[in-house]
Amino acid sequence: MTFLYMNLAIVFMLSFFARYFGTPVLVGESTLSIKPNKILMTGVLASLIIISGLRSNIGDTFFYKHIYEINDFTWEYIFSQKDIGFGILQMLLKKISSDPQIMIFTTALITNVLIIAVFMKYSRMIELSVYVYITGGLFLVSMNGIRQVLAAAIIFTATKYLIDGKWIKYFFIVLLASTFHQSALILIPIYFFVRYKAWSKATLVLLAFSLLIVVGYHQFSTLLFAAIEDSQYGHYSNFNEGGANALRVGVDAVPLLIAYLGREKLRNIFPSSDYIVNMALIGFMFMIISTQNWIFARFGIYFSLYQLILISWIIKLFRQKDQTLIYYGLLICYFLYYFYESVISLNIVYKSNYFG
Repeated sequence: MTFLYMNLAIVFMLSFFARYFGTPVLVGESTLSIKPNKILMTGVLASLIIISGLRSNIGDTFFYKHIYEINDFTWEYIFSQKDIGFGILQMLLKKISSDPQIMIFTTALITNVLIIAVFMKYSRMIELSVYVYITGGLFLVSMNGIRQVLAAAIIFTATKYLIDGKWIKYFFIVLLASTFHQSALILIPIYFFVRYKAWSKATLVLLAFSLLIVVGYHQFSTLLFAAIEDSQYGHYSNFNEGGANALRVGVDAVPLLIAYLGREKLRNIFPSSDYIVNMALIGFMFMIISTQNWIFARFGIYFSLYQLILISWIIKLFRQKDQTLIYYGLLICYFLYYFYESVISLNIVYKSNYFG
């Protein structure tokens, strides 16, 4: 964990000073935001990419490397697989080097560049977004579910089109992302669910629906797995590793609760917040369902990134005199959660062939 802790410290400090030395900009007509210093944010990216891209273990890293080594990635092989985009990427990389580390490094590069670029555009306190990106566990997930987080990062870049209602451009990017992980197609119908005011009756319907699924999970899962049994996700019907930790649900719930209590102020200081809140709410819905079967948390990956934007704004919903206390409280609580999840629960051991 030493390198992961070092990465967290470097990333937080650089992103904090990137905001401190940033440029004030207007959001909407009168709302002040901060454009982070690009040079310092380049340092943030460098740390994230080096730690992720030079790893030799964690999650499915070994299997991705093994597949890269044993396959030639001919066009015939690529079209025989489901995720064509990822196959083409590996084919191009293998023309450069047969060392699988180039694939690990390239996916880490693309994923983190895309995510940080969107943070720089929409996060109010960018150091909180990148801090929770790590301590909330998504950075670690990016080293495990490589294809899916890469697909999520690609879709994340379409946030502008989601906010502006430019559905053709948004759908095009979703289709592109689906060539890396087909589950990305779920974002097409989701688009229509988030194009409404946050905390409306539709919000209550979504939350009630997720609770109904939890109560009637046996019937729901039977129908769902029967529907996908002939697809590449049919094997999920045999997935039996229990449900997601209730603590994870609580961690996701707190920012949304604060956003609800300060919803009017949030709309005033962040006019596009309704779309971000709705995406985070759908992710929370999947997290609730995942308490019955952890596999549903994988769908939540596509929405977790929006919660990281939301977290960067919630400090500003409190009274000025309380903001410092809430800020440090958030840092401490997320660090404790990071320690619990990485050390106590998952026992993560980071390894690299490039570090001592």
